[in-house]
Amino acid sequence: MLCLLVQPIHPEGVAILEGAGLTVRQARQATMACVAEEVGDAVAAITRNAGFDRSAMTAATQLKVLGNHGIGLDPVDVPFAAEIGLPIVFTPHANVQSVAEHAIGQMMALAKRTREADAAVREGNFDYRYTRDFVELSGRTLLILGFGTIGRRTAEIAAAAFGMRVIVYSPSADPAAVAAAGYTLVSDLDEALGEADVVSLHQRLTPQTLGLFDAGRFRAMKKGAMLVNTARGGIVDAQALIDAVSSGHLRGAAMDVFEAEPLPADHAYTKVPGILLSPHIGGATEEALVRTAVQTAEQVVAVLEGRKPPHLVDESVWPRRRFATDPAAV
Repeated sequence: MLCLLVQPIHPEGVAILEGAGLTVRQARQATMACVAEEVGDAVAAITRNAGFDRSAMTAATQLKVLGNHGIGLDPVDVPFAAEIGLPIVFTPHANVQSVAEHAIGQMMALAKRTREADAAVREGNFDYRYTRDFVELSGRTLLILGFGTIGRRTAEIAAAAFGMRVIVYSPSADPAAVAAAGYTLVSDLDEALGEADVVSLHQRLTPQTLGLFDAGRFRAMKKGAMLVNTARGGIVDAQALIDAVSSGHLRGAAMDVFEAEPLPADHAYTKVPGILLSPHIGGATEEALVRTAVQTAEQVVAVLEGRKPPHLVDESVWPRRRFATDPAAV
């Protein structure tokens, strides 16, 4: 039995798959064209941010389960998987702490001008310390967009560690849960942007959030505010962000995710010093990679053994899943 890895996962996850009798093979390239060529005899596949599209699913004639290594599902054709009865497992909690820590770290780097300070010392400019261009996060207002597990954990760290005032914009959030956590739920995004010193994005990429942060939204932000994006690159209009940072309206921005990954080396973001870039590493700590790989592998094995896994993207697929010998198994 073959399990095709679209992208590498931690060796501990591979060991679980192999221990269950699977042969694990890495795809030659993390492209859907390549996957479609190689997935034909696989009973399982695991993907990360490369996703898994309709062409790959159509070619995967023996596939019994797809593992999604992480939370984000926008590159996966979930509706088509449901149509063909393909169960998709995912890991909604495995990288929460790591991504939240990364978001906080990016806020601190922007507030303290960490990258610029490092460059100044390397250039022999120790007087950079006299620029008075450093601020505290303590007591400032943080706007969290998206009150899922990562957004909530980011809010918890910011409030507990720095005493930040947290306001939340999340149309799907339970108002009682937000209030119980000690935060303020807001309904007018543009009004909230005018209050926030830091804006942290934690929403999924959907037709409603695609390009949500355009020129108008950046104008609505408080002058000197900071933007941190550890969610999805497509939520932000790239040129609008470049203009907002280059003009000095925003103090800076940190982007860990991009509309197209890997980010081209000549992308316009790379020419703007005020935009801090990282290669989608929010959930790439050793601890998170172990948790995510292990949880994905365990669930893949569970499906292959006829056991219902704890985290199915679409629960309705389970009783009508393809190739099931006992659809009623739980």
